[in-house]
Amino acid sequence: MSKTQKITKMFKILASLRKNRKVVFGTTAYVLALFISVFVLLNYPPSSKKVGYAEPLLPPSPEHILGTDILGREMIVLLAEAVINSTIIGLTAASIGVLVGSLLGFVGGYYGGTIDYVSRVFTDVFLSVPSLLFLILISSLISSLGKQLNIVEVGLLIALFAWTWPARQVRAQALSLKERDFIYLSEISGERKLEIIIREMMPHMIPWMTASFVNAFMSAILTEAGLSILGLGPQTDMTLGMLLWWPLNNAAIYRGLWWWWIFPLAAFIYMFFSLYIVQIGITEIINPRSRVV
Repeated sequence: MSKTQKITKMFKILASLRKNRKVVFGTTAYVLALFISVFVLLNYPPSSKKVGYAEPLLPPSPEHILGTDILGREMIVLLAEAVINSTIIGLTAASIGVLVGSLLGFVGGYYGGTIDYVSRVFTDVFLSVPSLLFLILISSLISSLGKQLNIVEVGLLIALFAWTWPARQVRAQALSLKERDFIYLSEISGERKLEIIIREMMPHMIPWMTASFVNAFMSAILTEAGLSILGLGPQTDMTLGMLLWWPLNNAAIYRGLWWWWIFPLAAFIYMFFSLYIVQIGITEIINPRSRVV
């Protein structure tokens, strides 16, 4: 494939993403949440997320838009910080997971032989492991040693199991791509195998890798929420999971403190729904038959 053809294909992929209404809608909705979060953090003093800033457990009012929590912190500021931190965790886990998984998938699928066998067995072993259970055990062990994880470390921890499905999906596509004529022409023209993977195969896999990234992003946010609700999340940073842990741990539902849990839950559903809409749109691009008229 010539350089001009590669550039043309890249532009076609970007154009298909821009034309898909679901991708545009979901991305816009998620970015809007980030912009609102940044706006809130820039317009509230840093002390508003500290203990004792206001009277504890105040309901929403003009002075406290989303109310305050049990420690007297502004809920709107905590929620804004949680949205950004959860996004950082999702980006960290998804980026590393898709990068490592795609590399293993391409190398195993294209090289074949012993390399493919070893990478496939390695992937299957991790796929057979209950990832959430192991993450709970690892987080519990780290907590028992007196170590508190920050948001980046939580993202890295989740990334330990985020690469498995991208690796399997990319390998399956690489096995098909290496039988194409343009790959054969690249081989007889003297290109090295690594160059063929990067220059010839990867451009064809961008939609698949994008879909894997979005899936890994959603999974990372869900996993972090699960760990945090169990009390194993980043104790020093506010995330959506930690923001849900506080009202659950203090029986906010039974005490009628609806604002303490309903706003974090609504934000969590909103973010997940936005990413899910993006994932549906990308699936329609990859497989037009899945499109609902």
